[in-house]
Amino acid sequence: MKPIGALRPTSRLGVKLFAIILSVNVAISAGVFMAVSHSIDRGFLDYLSQAQENRATVLADGLQNRWRYHQGWEWLASEPTRWPAVVRHALGRSHRERPSPLGEARDFVLRDSAEHYIIPPEREHASGDWQWLPLQVNGQPIGSLGYRPPRQIMERMENRFLERQQRNLMIIVISLGIASLLLAGGLSWWLGRRARALAGATQRLTQGHYHTRLEVRGRDELSRLASDFNALAATLEANREARARWVSDTAHELRTPLAVLRGEIEAMQDGIRPLSQENLGSLGQEVAQLERLVTDLRLLSQSDAGALDIHLAPLNLSDNLQLRLDDACHWLEESTLTLECQIAPDIMIRGDAQRLRQLWNNLLDNSCAYTAAPGRLRITLTRDQQQAILCWEDSAPGVPDNELPRLTERLYRVEGSRNRSSGGSGLGLSIAKALAHAHGGHLEASSSTLGGLRWVLTLPLLQDD
Repeated sequence: MKPIGALRPTSRLGVKLFAIILSVNVAISAGVFMAVSHSIDRGFLDYLSQAQENRATVLADGLQNRWRYHQGWEWLASEPTRWPAVVRHALGRSHRERPSPLGEARDFVLRDSAEHYIIPPEREHASGDWQWLPLQVNGQPIGSLGYRPPRQIMERMENRFLERQQRNLMIIVISLGIASLLLAGGLSWWLGRRARALAGATQRLTQGHYHTRLEVRGRDELSRLASDFNALAATLEANREARARWVSDTAHELRTPLAVLRGEIEAMQDGIRPLSQENLGSLGQEVAQLERLVTDLRLLSQSDAGALDIHLAPLNLSDNLQLRLDDACHWLEESTLTLECQIAPDIMIRGDAQRLRQLWNNLLDNSCAYTAAPGRLRITLTRDQQQAILCWEDSAPGVPDNELPRLTERLYRVEGSRNRSSGGSGLGLSIAKALAHAHGGHLEASSSTLGGLRWVLTLPLLQDD
């Protein structure tokens, strides 16, 4: 048998994850590259233009001071080789500084007042679009300083810059591809393994293998899903066992009165027992027992299907309970039970009077059948915030604590006997719980301070509109 969650050669989920992560990373890289390019074309070039203009202004101030000192341009015209040193000195640079593509000597030219070049442009830039700053001393023009705008300077850097950016982008894309491959591979292995385990377990569950369980690790959503799956599998397994037990117990309960009926009828047919009113009455009792059992089974099946015939209307719970207890006084006396009753008046709920009477009858049957004589029965009905609370307690014998949760199971008896002389059909408490649930309430068993069993019934109070 193939283990749950065994790895497959490929994972569609992993391929999708890889494609999505890689596409997103490449799109982000392309977007960053375009944003940087746009920034260089617009904002960065504007910044460089302003910086180059500031450099030209500083250089112009330095040249004007040198003109005052030398009283002319002859010192520079006679030795043009001084120009790079003059530019570096005016811009505050030294020989040791790292060269910059902006602010180099070849990016500046100098003309005298007659517009004759003292420092001419290089040949390749002779026809460039120069920008000029006038040079003046004491208000008199002494020449002009030309400088090249950054856009033209960037032209000679464009090819080198683009090559570098393309190479960097290629490195980024390859790196993101490798990272995406590792990330998608890890995610696909982790998520795919858990998803395949869940799919395999679900498939086994549909085949009826309700004992299937998933390993729960971590606290993420997949772990909670695995925990919910295990709870579902446990519920289905318990329901299957309960259904099998329910069918077996129901068949047992039906077989007993049917066997009695068949035996008595065959005895009459063989002449062993006469066909008398007494014997017919015995047959009638067995038929009535079968009818009650079938009626109870039908009621429980309707409750399970949510189709229980119940009509809820405003009802005085106090009066309904008190009336039933008054009618049961003779019955309690025959069972030698002493009733202690404390009922708060005018507790209003939405209920069905007939169904609630059936609920009281089942609780009375249970107390009368299992309370040792002479016994006590204490019933209190109180109001607590938005709930009505009924406490039903009887005296010894009690029920072991580990048996309490099973009292409302169908056809369950604490003593484990199927002899109906020791109790009813085993459906009374199950019906009581179903009726409480139909009224929006809850019925729970616990040990009584009187030594027997304690039932607590909570019902929602009627809300004022």
